[in-house]
Amino acid sequence: MKSENKYIGDEGFTKLLEHYACPTPIDVVKMRFIGAVCSPNLELRPSDVISSFWPQGHEPRLQTKEEADLFFKFFMGLWDELFEQVKENKIKLPFIKRDEENLALYLEARYNELEWGFVEGFWGGKQDLKIPAYLAEVIDSLSDLAEVYATLLKKISARTDLAEVLKTVEHTDKMAEKAIAFIIENSVLPRIENITRVIN
Repeated sequence: MKSENKYIGDEGFTKLLEHYACPTPIDVVKMRFIGAVCSPNLELRPSDVISSFWPQGHEPRLQTKEEADLFFKFFMGLWDELFEQVKENKIKLPFIKRDEENLALYLEARYNELEWGFVEGFWGGKQDLKIPAYLAEVIDSLSDLAEVYATLLKKISARTDLAEVLKTVEHTDKMAEKAIAFIIENSVLPRIENITRVIN
């Protein structure tokens, strides 16, 4: 069934986040949504995930019902777009220019996308979720891969062999994408038809 919520595009969505003073970057928003779609936490609602993009107590104050409807419609447009990508198992890490000039920003962004994006979304606020051992291992491996970016970020300096770092980053990106694809194929797709997430 085609979603009624149409995604407004990255540019429009970035402006929406800016308008509501959202401190979470769009790529982390996307990865947290993807993690939440993949989450076995059946109590997780999109509204819980949406409110997690702001510090507790700093969520936007929506003045009217019309504003609230529009706000959630825009967010659910992105959610539905990403749900379709999960359904097709076509998740790729967000594109970031990978070069020496942007390397520090790249490493920080990748750490955030994996740890505060996908992994955070997957747990959905419940660290004690009962999940199969193989799935727990894959999620742990994603946190380990996120740490690779964080470690590289601490180590890079003027004397660093940047070509070697870029090679490691490329390999780590591929490993992260394979881990996410594995989770989707083995844990999400077998139950995809039963995944229904409603705002309330």
